[in-house]
Amino acid sequence: MHILVTNDDGIDSPGIYALVQALRTVGKVSVVAPDRQQSAVGHALTVSSPLRATKIRRDGAFFGYAINGTPADCVKIGICALLEEKADLLVSGINHGSNTSKNILYSGTVSAATEGMMMGLPSIAVSIDSLDYKTDCTVAAKYAARLAAQYFTLGVPAGTVLNVNAPAIAKEHIKGFRVTRQGTSGWEDAYERRLDPMGREYFWLSGHYNSIDTDENTDEGAMKAGYVAVTPIQYQLTDTDFLSRLQITA
Repeated sequence: MHILVTNDDGIDSPGIYALVQALRTVGKVSVVAPDRQQSAVGHALTVSSPLRATKIRRDGAFFGYAINGTPADCVKIGICALLEEKADLLVSGINHGSNTSKNILYSGTVSAATEGMMMGLPSIAVSIDSLDYKTDCTVAAKYAARLAAQYFTLGVPAGTVLNVNAPAIAKEHIKGFRVTRQGTSGWEDAYERRLDPMGREYFWLSGHYNSIDTDENTDEGAMKAGYVAVTPIQYQLTDTDFLSRLQITA
């Protein structure tokens, strides 16, 4: 199996390194990832400046390509221009910080997987419930590799991405995989008003995350309960229930 790996935390992040090491036990791994932090860029693409691919070495060997673009850029250029052979699976992550509930829509990690799916490549997004870059990602990476190894036995339909969220707890406390639905937790936004050294006003996004999903059948609830939550998500946004009832007069 040939696995394309990307992320949104950048090619130097510990999360992608742990993921690559684990996935190498499953198959051949090719890395195409952003050259810098790209969290919360969503599904953005670079359309007004050129993309550059820089070869990166780690542990004395070629590790992958660093791209001066977004996670979705990385997937597109990887598939269309950089990979010498076709990939069978895309795995995006491991993101530092969970991507559950409404966060899915902002996530560069999930958007990279969605881009892979849209280009016909089966895709998985993987995140861990910790923003601390010192968090050990090896356990989450092993669960990701386990899922990747059995992916093609699961009957995942075309157009569906598996969104994985692992708790940042010791291996012995993880209860295993749990298939979940997307929750409804989200941010209460706020902006801090500040002044720069020249006395000019600027704003810094802050806010508070409301984790309201306690049901273990939701991604957030399962992860908080110690499960590795696996949520099948789609990019088909049509409200099919309302579609047949929507009547608009001329």
